[in-house]
Amino acid sequence: MDLHDLLEQVKDQESFLVFVGALVENWEDAVQKEKLTPGSTCGRGANGWENGTIGAYLDAALRWAETTRMGQTQGLPAEPNWKAFALFLYSGKIYE
Repeated sequence: MDLHDLLEQVKDQESFLVFVGALVENWEDAVQKEKLTPGSTCGRGANGWENGTIGAYLDAALRWAETTRMGQTQGLPAEPNWKAFALFLYSGKIYE
C-alpha cells in the first residue's frame, strides 16, 4: 500500500506503528536507489525524500509542527492523537 494511503489510515497505535514501519521501508528503499543512481544535489531524492539526514529530517518535522500548530491548521484536533504523530514523522520526509 502507498505510504500516503497508510498515513491517511492512521487512527490508533496499531495503525501508527504500521505507518512507521512503512516509512522506514520507504527510507531504506530510497537509500538503495540513491546508491544505484544518485540524484541531484538539490531537490528531492529517491521516493520523494526532501531531507536526507536525521538532523534535516527532524528540523523539517519540527518546522511543520510549529507552522501548522501540530496539524491544527490542517484540521487535526488540538489534543495529541496518533494521526498527528504520523503527520509529524511524514512531514520530516517532505517538508522544506
